[in-house]
Amino acid sequence: MENSSRETKFMQLAIELGRNGMLQNEGGPFGCVIVKEDVIVGRGWNKVIVHNDPTAHAEVTAIRDACNNLGSFQLEGCEIYTSCEPCPMCMGAIYWARPLKVYFANTRKDAANIGFDDSLIYDELNLPLDKRKIPTQCIGREEAIALFTEWANKENKNLY
Repeated sequence: MENSSRETKFMQLAIELGRNGMLQNEGGPFGCVIVKEDVIVGRGWNKVIVHNDPTAHAEVTAIRDACNNLGSFQLEGCEIYTSCEPCPMCMGAIYWARPLKVYFANTRKDAANIGFDDSLIYDELNLPLDKRKIPTQCIGREEAIALFTEWANKENKNLY
């Protein structure tokens, strides 16, 4: 399926954001724009280095910007244009934000070829907790489940 000039334009903007952030030494070569009704409502690029924040990926920074600009924690009616196939963390954030569609340029294999290999994370998520490289253990569940019960019974909660 051929992309329209509209889609190409937004993807080029995402790529340019990634280039600018990279040249400013803010992080890796990743950029993202979020569009609603042909208007850019969010922009982001990788800011891991400049913010000392491993979660400051292009998609996450763009989602934060768009949600702030829209005054919402959801990206209803939005499209995401990102210069690379989102990593597992970013895909999680994207699913939580609930946009209409995601477009990406480079693949996860392209990213791995330049040193951004997420295969460890994909592999680890499929392992039992006791087999993961970072030890992961469930503790304090009795007390924590009480908090979940409070949430379930809370009358004035905002669902998301």
